[in-house]
Amino acid sequence: MDGPLWIDTHAPELGEIRQSAARDRLSRAVEEPMNLVVQGPAGVGKTAATRALARAAHDDPDADLIEINVADFFDRSKKEIRTDPRFEGFLQGQTAFSKQYRRGTDKRNQYKRDLSKADMVAHILKEYAAYAPASGTYKTLVLDNAEAIREDFQQTLRRVMEQHHRTTQFVFTTRQPSKLIAPIRSRCFPVQLRAPTTDETIDVLETICDREDVPYEADGLEFVASAAGGDLRRAILSAQATATEAEEITMTAAYETLGEIGDDDEIREALAAAREGDLKGARKTLDDLLSAGYDGPDLLAETLRVARAGAAYSGEDLARLHALAGEADMDLSVGLDDRIHLTHLLAAWAAGRTELKPPFHDPVEA
Repeated sequence: MDGPLWIDTHAPELGEIRQSAARDRLSRAVEEPMNLVVQGPAGVGKTAATRALARAAHDDPDADLIEINVADFFDRSKKEIRTDPRFEGFLQGQTAFSKQYRRGTDKRNQYKRDLSKADMVAHILKEYAAYAPASGTYKTLVLDNAEAIREDFQQTLRRVMEQHHRTTQFVFTTRQPSKLIAPIRSRCFPVQLRAPTTDETIDVLETICDREDVPYEADGLEFVASAAGGDLRRAILSAQATATEAEEITMTAAYETLGEIGDDDEIREALAAAREGDLKGARKTLDDLLSAGYDGPDLLAETLRVARAGAAYSGEDLARLHALAGEADMDLSVGLDDRIHLTHLLAAWAAGRTELKPPFHDPVEA
């Protein structure tokens, strides 16, 4: 799609958030700053809601809203973190922190010891939290996908929250609030965002289409909203794709466009490769899909939908796949590696097994 994404250009203001309970809690946080845990399924607008909060709370939100995706830390190497333009100023050069870890006589300025990732991350967050706000009396530090923060590091984060609670509002967005330790949850007010109903999604799409002057029909918007399955982000992007392709959103245009941009063929390839014993090929396809933006639970749901829609598998095959999917869904909720769990599912299904455990092995490496 050419041009800016609608999810950015039509990000909601605080008063435009359709879910009244969440809107009221966020509005209260503008007048009475508080730490928050914004929780809900993928794609329901957690990040958009925190940005709306910051725009309402700060005279200069570009300066006083700091957003960090946890994956920027824990899914990257120490070298990648140290050389990231956002963080290198805290970790390199002549900062007080960097001098602690450099040899005074070594021209190469090598580190004295193998600085841990936890030390790096803790220092970066402390620096962000310690900066004075550019406007007003506090700033907002958002940690996206907070369920991925390691438990040992959460203890350090709790201390940072205690030290800088007067000048920094901490906001955690997460699909799994139970992954946060009790001391952090107890210092935050929960904001629950549920999956929007089809009518709520249609209402958002109508507003955007009117602003963009895109012709639409009611059944076209309903098709897009229903296909998104409660994922508001997906619905907005699907509507934009349809409008870009067909210059209107009708039932026919949406069906043709969304069918073309879907990943059904790739998912069918992964299923077929697994059944043929080509687990390396199946895993490569899963890697590509996960890299394209799916998370594990979403890709699992899409895999089940594609398997049901075709005529390639018997009822017994589908029944076993769904039974294995239940176990895989539980494993995905615990964490670890989405790719491993999904590849394990396909391997167990292809082998005719009805259980994923015990024992667990990476089916490719084993």
